[in-house]
Amino acid sequence: MALQLLWVLLLALVMLALALGPVLRDRHPYVWWCLLGYPATVVRARLSWRRLTTMLGLAVPRRPANALLGDLVVRGDPLKPVPPQLGMPKLLRGGLSIRVRLHPGQVPEQLALAADAITHAWRVYGVRVTSGARGFATVTAMAWDPLAASSVPYLLRQEMLRAVVGMREDGEQWVINFRRVPHWLIVGATRSGKSTLIAALVSQLARQRVALFGIDLKGGMELSLFEPRLSALASDRSQAAQLIGELVREAEARMKLCRTAGARSIWDLPGRHRLMPIVVIVDEVAELYLTATRDDKAEVGEISTNLLRLAQLGAALGIHLVIAGQRVGSDLGPGVTALRAQLGGRVCHRVSDPGTAEMALGDLDKDALTAAQQITPAEQGIAITTGDDGRWLRARSIHTTPGQARRTARKHAHLAPTWPGLTETTEPAQSDDTEPDDTEGVYL
Repeated sequence: MALQLLWVLLLALVMLALALGPVLRDRHPYVWWCLLGYPATVVRARLSWRRLTTMLGLAVPRRPANALLGDLVVRGDPLKPVPPQLGMPKLLRGGLSIRVRLHPGQVPEQLALAADAITHAWRVYGVRVTSGARGFATVTAMAWDPLAASSVPYLLRQEMLRAVVGMREDGEQWVINFRRVPHWLIVGATRSGKSTLIAALVSQLARQRVALFGIDLKGGMELSLFEPRLSALASDRSQAAQLIGELVREAEARMKLCRTAGARSIWDLPGRHRLMPIVVIVDEVAELYLTATRDDKAEVGEISTNLLRLAQLGAALGIHLVIAGQRVGSDLGPGVTALRAQLGGRVCHRVSDPGTAEMALGDLDKDALTAAQQITPAEQGIAITTGDDGRWLRARSIHTTPGQARRTARKHAHLAPTWPGLTETTEPAQSDDTEPDDTEGVYL
């Protein structure tokens, strides 16, 4: 009697969950996925795997299809083909990942060709296949498009020089971590999302004890939103040359201090010598390399040399570069190509010319280059970037409005250290806590 009552209660709970499923999915999609979507997808994957892999030619028979009958070779249909072995499904935020053990001779690319078929069989939004250890592949399925939202639903623990700037297509946060990848290249055409990404990045860094410097060759129109938080802002090439030269001298001073203290980087210095990290954001980098006269050529050569020195020496000295532009091609000269080689982090939005996409992603992965060129004008904020494992993936930045950017800069202006060079601040601004910080409400 008790067992029957338990079964009735369980059936009633299942029926209630199914009835409330659509409402729960609309209002609380992550809760719906954990309670209903994930178990249903796991069952669907298990039940359809053998038939799916058999139809796609991924299942391998235990015995060969050819048999020897006397002097004749008889060919028939294989009996009971064995599919690649599915591992235990791992729950993700809005998705799942399964490790697949491949048969000898199979490669992950063969399974990747079946991604569309798996998507329809499992009834999910999309499937991505990546290679793992030798003989294995990882199938990641997402229940919905994680890039559809322009905000981040959760935030991991804050760390120095680590900025959460959006969401990735695998449902994880899009993180730019300067301790792991010290320098970044960001390219994108007008209204592709490049400026929004920079705004999201600076909004995150503004909360940290980091010195921020801006070089905006559009007359300061973009980075002036954050001017209260910047220690210096250069708005033309002559000012940029001066600021970059001063930063090179700062790098040389830090190098001398590390050598005296016997440290290999500023992070190994004792507490009394601890130095503040520096992040330099350069917008419209192509303007730095354009030449019209002989004097321009000399100035460009100096800027190119100093930027390259900062990129080569800055990682250990706590000086990090973010180089951004609408057009960053090899036609700008060998200085840009040499600088690109030092920028390990790459972000490519929709671009207007293939040369810019080639400069950003061509030396990393041909598939990433193809994916970047397929981004449409309607997909604002979508970009191709590199993950922690070095593989490329799609991501979307947090939508940060100009008003949110200004309020963030004013609120954290007291964290901006004074700089004796280009634009010296006589006294740090005080934090204005009377205005809400809209960007915090999005993802904190």
